[in-house]
Amino acid sequence: MWYPFTQMQEFADHSPLIIVAAQGCWLENEQGKRYLDGVSSLWANVHGHRHPVIDRAIREQMNRVAHSTMLGLSHPGGIELARKLVQLAPEGLSRVFYSDSGATSVEIALKMAYQYWQLLGETKRYKFLKLSEAYHGDTIGAVSLGGMDIFHERFDRLLFESIKVPTPHLYRHPFAVSDERDIVGRYFELSEDLIKRHAEQACGFIVEPIIQGAAGMIVHPPGYLKHLRDLTRKYNILLIADEVAVGFGRTGRMFASEWEDVSPDLLCLGKGITGGYLPLAATMATEQIFSSFLGDFKELKTFFHGHTYTGNPLACAAALASLQVFEEEKTLDASVFGPKAMKYSEGMKRLEQLEHAGSTRYRGLMGGVEVVKDKATKESYPFEERIGYQIILEARKNGVMLRPLGDVIVLMPPLAVSPEELDLLFDVTEKAIRKVTEER
Repeated sequence: MWYPFTQMQEFADHSPLIIVAAQGCWLENEQGKRYLDGVSSLWANVHGHRHPVIDRAIREQMNRVAHSTMLGLSHPGGIELARKLVQLAPEGLSRVFYSDSGATSVEIALKMAYQYWQLLGETKRYKFLKLSEAYHGDTIGAVSLGGMDIFHERFDRLLFESIKVPTPHLYRHPFAVSDERDIVGRYFELSEDLIKRHAEQACGFIVEPIIQGAAGMIVHPPGYLKHLRDLTRKYNILLIADEVAVGFGRTGRMFASEWEDVSPDLLCLGKGITGGYLPLAATMATEQIFSSFLGDFKELKTFFHGHTYTGNPLACAAALASLQVFEEEKTLDASVFGPKAMKYSEGMKRLEQLEHAGSTRYRGLMGGVEVVKDKATKESYPFEERIGYQIILEARKNGVMLRPLGDVIVLMPPLAVSPEELDLLFDVTEKAIRKVTEER
């Protein structure tokens, strides 16, 4: 096998950890050792592994049909899930286009945005604005909308042109000021300047609302998303919200855009949409965008895009069951989520006191701690030392599964995590950071 985001030379002399079973928030390897799933199996699992409601829904669907195409056909689960998503999503998003991964949902959004303007006769619009530390997936279109050089620079000649807007990073910013209000103000001004400058050529502005995950759990300052929504309306640009990572309760709301009452023109969903069970994604659009594609076939307004497993019935069944669990278990109600979020916040504040914890950044049960060599100067450890990787290996010895983003240790357990499991998550993470950084 050739594993993702892995230097395969590392497996020349040993195999990766092999997971053979899971239950609740725990994973189990071949030898029977259990690990707390501290990153929700790559930010996807929501209600825990082997949840009886979702398991049952998939088994029942298998007794009917596992897969049929959506190219000219449909099925009840796909129709019902679309109806549910429209009910839950921010106001105005009334159409659902299925695919099978977060990256494909982004590819679809950018193609919809581009074709929308072409159909309106605005043929000069072909560029997209994005945040400088953006990550929207690994397919070529999604990479073109990304901004992380370590992942994307190698493919530069394959990518289409886009406009970078500085990521509003409050911990690592380029300004010679220290007052947070000044820093935020400058980011706001820069975003408006770039949007105004490129408005006539822009199809849209794509953003991960509230938190940029793969960039290192960068939490945007309050009001920034609303600022972008206001600007995109002012300059007549589509706003594309990539909620693949932040959607389905991660930040404490079903969709992160809700924190600032923002309704985007296009919404990208994936990961947690099935509760972390099966590959499924969705791109939601407004009626205005959808209606621009309507016409006689000979007009060639059709959106010529599709996937073999578009709207897979098994995945739709899992997604419907996951939404059922959200409702029945009141997953995001203040009485349920509130105490968990408070305990998570307390754990993060505890980590922030560590000698080598430069910054903790989080919202809800989604966040990370940036480990630095020197807290006073924010100096990072040398890249080749792989401090983040050393820390997650240390945590693994003590039964917690984590994954780093460089030297940012991600803490993103399933929403079903218990208070006791949160205690374990933070206890082990603290000990791992201490051991790796203090022994150097």
